[in-house]
Amino acid sequence: MTHDTSFPKHRSFDKHRSLPDEVRLENAMAGFVAEFGPAAQTWMNACVRCGLCAEACHFHLATGDAKYIPIHKIKPFEDAYSLTHGPFSWLNGLLGRKPKLTIEELGEWEELIYDSCNMCGRCTLACPMGIDIAELVKEARRGMYAAGLLPDRLARIVGNAEKQHSPFGTPEDFRRTIRKIEKEYGVSLPLDREKADVLMTLTPEELENRHLGVAGMARVLHHLGLDWTLCSDAFEATNFGYLSGNMELQGELTVRLIDKARQIGARMLIVPECGHAWGATRWEAAKWYGEPVNDIEVRHIVEVLADAVEEGRLKCRPVGESVTFHDPCQQIRRGGLEEKPRILMRALGMELREMDPHGTEGFCCGGGGGVLANDRAAPLRLKAFEIKKRAVEATGADRFVTSCNICEMTLERDITATGFEKPIESLIDLIGTHMITDQPPLKAPGRRTARKPAERKPAGRKASARKKG
Repeated sequence: MTHDTSFPKHRSFDKHRSLPDEVRLENAMAGFVAEFGPAAQTWMNACVRCGLCAEACHFHLATGDAKYIPIHKIKPFEDAYSLTHGPFSWLNGLLGRKPKLTIEELGEWEELIYDSCNMCGRCTLACPMGIDIAELVKEARRGMYAAGLLPDRLARIVGNAEKQHSPFGTPEDFRRTIRKIEKEYGVSLPLDREKADVLMTLTPEELENRHLGVAGMARVLHHLGLDWTLCSDAFEATNFGYLSGNMELQGELTVRLIDKARQIGARMLIVPECGHAWGATRWEAAKWYGEPVNDIEVRHIVEVLADAVEEGRLKCRPVGESVTFHDPCQQIRRGGLEEKPRILMRALGMELREMDPHGTEGFCCGGGGGVLANDRAAPLRLKAFEIKKRAVEATGADRFVTSCNICEMTLERDITATGFEKPIESLIDLIGTHMITDQPPLKAPGRRTARKPAERKPAGRKASARKKG
């Protein structure tokens, strides 16, 4: 993958792959046309230019810049549709008119759909015509990826995923990290079992920086008595094909997980905190098989824990503080899980002070949809964070939590950059820490686990005797 900086110096456009501009334009058009299905055509014909989506986008609200109005972000995609498939496209063909997209237009558009769109769906919710603008942006990214027009860092991450199915590393890297976490925290992490009822997946962020979260999650799954495993050849939940517009990679990563679940006889595939991993696997798996995937139940970890609380299988010690909650877009607005994290906060005995707005109308963290993987988008993202910061401050809550580790990572960076005094915490980690269980507590990393008293023995001793594949 090569980087070409031939765009004008005052623009932050990135080119990848050594292609003539004419070929980039042809590839972009072919990618756009491939997505002109019935839904996309209906949506693009339905827009009445009312402008209501403008007030839904935090990037537009934070800057006041008209270029960030959501419907504007799909203009080249819409133009290509009008000229090739729109109601009057026959006339264009009759007159010999061809799409006049230029490389400069596509370069400018690269910023709009990769830097200033999280595909969070708040604009979709606001649209009176029911246009799913977030989905149109996702579809438009297919053409941009085909043209090699995507941000540098996102392109590098996608390249790693293409080579080894995960930007984290190889299966051997994964196995080494899992054994390291076991040793650090004294917890059993079932790995590569030939048969299991549940396939658990993880994210690169958890494997790189949140080992305590992985250990706590394992402790909860053991407490619930689930027959589960991690698999070194199907561990990656985050789908960078989905985020970049590489549809082939998106399908490959999703099918890898479903096929592995079937191979080990799993009835359930658990998706971790990552938001778009949930959307790609739960809602789009059927696309790649050409039929519904009914034999594998795809569930979010928040669902699993909330249902266990409601069924009385999971109880927690009360935290006894007030809390405000950041609603992850893909879980809540586009995933239908609004009540699940609130069940968990009630189980922790926390007084929930909702932000305004919250739930399905809550603002995005600003990093989803691949924006966090895009270095040049950081200044714009920080402007949007001011909206979230004011909402958090207005609640006066003691704690600030979320149930998505991409949101957590984004907000953590923004909090550090702005000097905001309210740290962001993981709701899943709080459950792992305050769960009432007869399991010994996790040992502190880097320390030997004390043999006495008895309650300080390493966690997972019984589980470690189970057969591992």
